[in-house]
Amino acid sequence: MIRQKVKIINETGLHARPATKFVQECMAYECEISINVGGKRVNAKSLLSIMGLGLKHDAEFTICVEGKQEEEALSTLVTLVESGFGE
Repeated sequence: MIRQKVKIINETGLHARPATKFVQECMAYECEISINVGGKRVNAKSLLSIMGLGLKHDAEFTICVEGKQEEEALSTLVTLVESGFGE
């Protein structure tokens, strides 16, 4: 398992549109991907789980990836978050 801490830089946080982009990227990989924040761990391939976290601007969370293509998946997801989800 590999992991990396990231920070949400876009002003609107992880609302529906960026959360959907994040989940779509996760679904492109066969590995298990989760988000850890504040002692909670949720499946990153579940839009409802991610939306339930209510992550706002400047929130930090850890992306955890395990399995096939884990390095590529983590790199892509970190880039997506650090780019502000293209917003």
